[in-house]
Amino acid sequence: MKSLFEVGNLKSNGHYALATIHQGNVYVSGQFAIDPETGEKKFGTIEEETLLALRNVESILNAAGSKKEQILRMTLYISDVALWNQVNEVYEQFFGPHKPARTVVPTKDLHFGFKIEMEAIAYIEYGDDENDQL
Repeated sequence: MKSLFEVGNLKSNGHYALATIHQGNVYVSGQFAIDPETGEKKFGTIEEETLLALRNVESILNAAGSKKEQILRMTLYISDVALWNQVNEVYEQFFGPHKPARTVVPTKDLHFGFKIEMEAIAYIEYGDDENDQL
């Protein structure tokens, strides 16, 4: 098992890893709209927050040796179910034809006042048996 605690300026700010890699799977912790270059919180429209959080998930996956096309499952937490159509539009544009399994959980409040948080599970394609045991 391997854990990632920092990818650029994306850092875990508590007792958790940004991602855990185990037996060819990557488990990405909940991501917000954090600027990956500065580490600053970026509050904006639901579309802006969604896209930045998706890009952060992608950056973490890339650091772990995976990519967005290898996402198996996403869980999205949104602060208001009325925002769902806008979220889905950005999500569809980001993923294109790839459609991972997904759960959307409306919740009243998200940490720091963000409108969306998301987590992902993806797989890694290894070229050798040695890394299959991570």
